[in-house]
Amino acid sequence: MNSQNSDDLLKMVDQKPAKEITTATFKTTRLINFHTIEVLGKRSLDFRISHRFGDMNQGVYQAWGIDGGANIRLGLEYSHDGRFMFGIGRTSINKIVDGFLKYRLLRQDNANMPISITLFSGAYHTFERTYVNSVKYYEFPSDRLSFCNQIMIARKFNSRFSLQITGAMVHVNLVPNITDKNDCYIVGAVARYKFTKRQAITIEYGYRLNNYSNTPYYNSFGVGYDIETGGHVFQVHFTNSTGLTEDQYFMYSQSNWSNWGIRLGFNISRVFTLQKRNYDN
Repeated sequence: MNSQNSDDLLKMVDQKPAKEITTATFKTTRLINFHTIEVLGKRSLDFRISHRFGDMNQGVYQAWGIDGGANIRLGLEYSHDGRFMFGIGRTSINKIVDGFLKYRLLRQDNANMPISITLFSGAYHTFERTYVNSVKYYEFPSDRLSFCNQIMIARKFNSRFSLQITGAMVHVNLVPNITDKNDCYIVGAVARYKFTKRQAITIEYGYRLNNYSNTPYYNSFGVGYDIETGGHVFQVHFTNSTGLTEDQYFMYSQSNWSNWGIRLGFNISRVFTLQKRNYDN
C-alpha cells in the first residue's frame, strides 16, 4: 500500500460525522399549557383546540367538572421559515384575544450545541365587560392588556426523554387589588417521556418567584398523555389551571391539587403544510 492510500485511509478514520440537527425534542409547540421550544416547520399552519372542564371537586352532580365551568381556546399559528412563528387565539373565559411571536434562537445538534433555545413574547387583551359597584372595572383600553416574555432552554437527552427549563415574566397592566404587584416572575420545567413510537407521558410545573398578591393563587402544575394519530396530536391531561393563556395560568391559578381542584382537559393540534402550487402541470 502506497503512502497516498495510507493518508486517505487515515483521513477517513479521523473524519467527523456530519452535523445533524436534533428534531422532535417535543412533539408540538405546547406541552399541556406551557409553550415548548418547538416551532412549526416551513410553511406550516397549525389549528389548535384547547379545552378544560371544571374542577373535579365539584362532585358527582357536576360529573366531576365535566358538566360546567369549562374553558376553551381556538388558535391559529403559522411559520414560513421553520424558525420564526406567530399565532393568534381566542379564549372563552375572560374573553381574551391573544397574539404571540416565537423565535428559535439556537438548535441542539450532535456537534457542538448541546441545547436548544427559543424566545417567546405574547400580548393579551380581554374584552370582558366587568363592573364593580356599577362602575366599569376597565376604565381605559390599556387596562385590558397583559404581556409575557419567556426564554426556553431544552435538551433532548435520547430518543425517549426531553427536558426544558423556562424563565418567564408576566406583566398585567391592571391588577385585581390595589396592593397587588403588576409583575410576576416564573421558573418552569417541562418534561416528556416517550414510551412507545406514538405515545408519551408529559409533565409541567411553573414556580412563581415573587409574592405579587395576598390572594391564595397556586403554581400551575399539569400531567398529561400524548398520542399521535396521523396528522393530529391528541393531548389529554389533568391540570389545576383554568386559564389557557400565559397571563392567566402563570399568575391566577386558583385551584389546588391537594383538594382535587384539578381539571380534565385536552388539546388537539392539526398541522397543514402549505406548498407552492405549480400551475405548469
